[in-house]
Amino acid sequence: QVQLVESGGGLVQAGESLRLSCAASGSIFSINAMGWYRQAPGKQRELVAVITSGGTTNYADSVKGRFTISRDSAKNTVYLQMNSLKSEDTAVYYCMLERFSVVYWGKGTLVTVSS
Repeated sequence: QVQLVESGGGLVQAGESLRLSCAASGSIFSINAMGWYRQAPGKQRELVAVITSGGTTNYADSVKGRFTISRDSAKNTVYLQMNSLKSEDTAVYYCMLERFSVVYWGKGTLVTVSS
């Protein structure tokens, strides 16, 4: 099994920054990708950013230039640096990990951006 624990969410004002962290534990060999999705109230869960085992990154258009995903393989941790936050970034942010075509999810961390 895989366990994902997110941290770093909170309440910030528009224009400020936050960094989310996600630590993976358990059966975490042969990871294909890790990343972040988010779900705002009344909306579907959407991709924010993903990083593959080879280091390739993919971002939602809405966060390009503002968010940066990175990883520390030694710590089995993925990070999401969020700058220039906007009110529309308010959501629960979920960490995900994919291995052997199975996706695992964290419980989520709430990010609230006040305008």
